[in-house]
Amino acid sequence: MHGSAHDFRMNRAGTAVEWCPSPNFNQRRNGLEPHIIVLHYTAMSSLDAAAERLCSTEHEVSAHYLVGTDGRILQLVAESHRAWHAGAGEWRDLTDINSRSIGVELANDGHTPFSQPQMQAAEFLIKGAMARYPILAPNVIAHSDMAIGRKCDPGRRFDWRYLARQGLSVWPTAGQAIGVDEGKFRDCASRFGYRVDHSIAFPDLLDSFRMRFRPWASGELSPNDMVAIADLAARYPA
Repeated sequence: MHGSAHDFRMNRAGTAVEWCPSPNFNQRRNGLEPHIIVLHYTAMSSLDAAAERLCSTEHEVSAHYLVGTDGRILQLVAESHRAWHAGAGEWRDLTDINSRSIGVELANDGHTPFSQPQMQAAEFLIKGAMARYPILAPNVIAHSDMAIGRKCDPGRRFDWRYLARQGLSVWPTAGQAIGVDEGKFRDCASRFGYRVDHSIAFPDLLDSFRMRFRPWASGELSPNDMVAIADLAARYPA
């Protein structure tokens, strides 16, 4: 057991944050502290199954927190330590996201809407982390944002607009129509924070963006995609 400083904290529903220690952690590198929150889904059958995996030395994965559909919160790794949830990836030209982030896993299969208690528990965790560390709303991100073409969590069912209304993430607003231009989309996506280089296929970049901001959009790049990414780039430049 590597510390239980947060055992006593309560979420909005009055449920204690339970200590469930995972051995899968190490020190944050180069004195880094969290300034990113990465949200995931577990894609597993239950909270208990996910906790077992995240606490298994065989799988070598973990997160700081695991949230159940009923709002139950398990803390697996102390925030002072580096949990193993983000893997390889990049956000706003930053790498080693594990050393720079708090990882929150949400018990969800990727196809089911996230429950209100679960969303409220996520809100509780994000608010707390933003109060303790220099984490700004544009740096509350999806795993899919920083691992384009490789990860799709927390998926199209996660309610990012709900978090944005609480000031805990960002959401595009309506803007002036602009022409459809793949190069301009890439430029705006880069300014907002996405990794954009020759290794990132454009369909993967577009899908990652849509997964979060236009979850039910499909087909070719559209004017609505352009308006949304241009607004995000203008208001929240990296």
